[in-house]
Amino acid sequence: MKKIFWFLWLLSFVATGGNAQNRKSKVSKAATATVWTTEKANAWYQQHQWMTGANFIPSTAINQLEMWQAATFDPTTIDKELGWAEGIGFNTMRVFLHHLAWQQDPKGFKQRLDQYLGIADKHHIQTIFVFFDDCWGKDPKIGTQPAPKTGIHNSGWVQDPGDPASKDSTQFPALQKYVTDVLTQFGKDKRIALWDLYNEPGNNSKNDTSLPLVRNVFAWARAANPEQPVSVGLWNWDFEKLNSYQATHSDVVTYHNYEDVSMHQRVIQLLRATGRPLICTEYMARPRNSRFATVLPMMKKENVGAINWGLVDGKTNTKYAWDTPLADGSEPIEWFHEVFRKDGTPYRQDEVDLIKKLNKK
Repeated sequence: MKKIFWFLWLLSFVATGGNAQNRKSKVSKAATATVWTTEKANAWYQQHQWMTGANFIPSTAINQLEMWQAATFDPTTIDKELGWAEGIGFNTMRVFLHHLAWQQDPKGFKQRLDQYLGIADKHHIQTIFVFFDDCWGKDPKIGTQPAPKTGIHNSGWVQDPGDPASKDSTQFPALQKYVTDVLTQFGKDKRIALWDLYNEPGNNSKNDTSLPLVRNVFAWARAANPEQPVSVGLWNWDFEKLNSYQATHSDVVTYHNYEDVSMHQRVIQLLRATGRPLICTEYMARPRNSRFATVLPMMKKENVGAINWGLVDGKTNTKYAWDTPLADGSEPIEWFHEVFRKDGTPYRQDEVDLIKKLNKK
């Protein structure tokens, strides 16, 4: 009940004018643009077909650094696997970046982003890029990345910028240069649908210590003034300060939900009070009963963007559940995430048939 009462308060706060333009925050003074009006946000959403897709990392990469560093960037696999996504009608991929890959080689990093976008566009796929992330490994390092730990979900995924780096304001100027450079280069690129500024802020027991970086990344993005909308997704309803800031500073409302269809639909009904387009940027965990068969048709009916976690079984090992590793590497009774096996065959044919039907493919 606490979560429901909190949500009702938040939505009342939004509806009564508690928006970004009416409040002052201790953030970078560079911000010049403001949060999109609900009219602009909805007009933007109406210009797009229903967004469906996955959080994408090629099966040959264990984390964001292995995806984007020059030595391990793998356009051949990216092309092949985005082709499988296109084949079932997916039109949007959510893709994580990492500031260390940019810091090592800014020019090359941006060239690889452009190459990725070219491949995705060839497959009629738009991209949601993610800047920062509070999930999993707290000490990212440039260079060779670790091998996967057998049977363990996301054993090599790394935070960005890490811990305690995300709490260290002395590092913010360098992070600002990164965000500004990327948004300046790609802020008018039609191949990009949306900028997801920070994935799951407050995760890994960081809680409100992530709020200063959240505030600043919004300010840096507003200063760069991209043509695409910006957002930070809601994911933990107990984080009152973070949620209120994220909800009132995002152009469109993005969120995560790994619950069953009835609980997920209740969240959608509550979020409708914002009056803004809704995009679920993480869902689908089969053993938790968040399934394509039930949740995806509901989201299409509600016209909510649907981006599931995982496309192809690979080095991230996210076919294994968060909290139930299989140290012997055996096949889980039921896959947690992912749509395709490494050879491109579907994990479940009935699922891809449904996805294709809903996408009118």
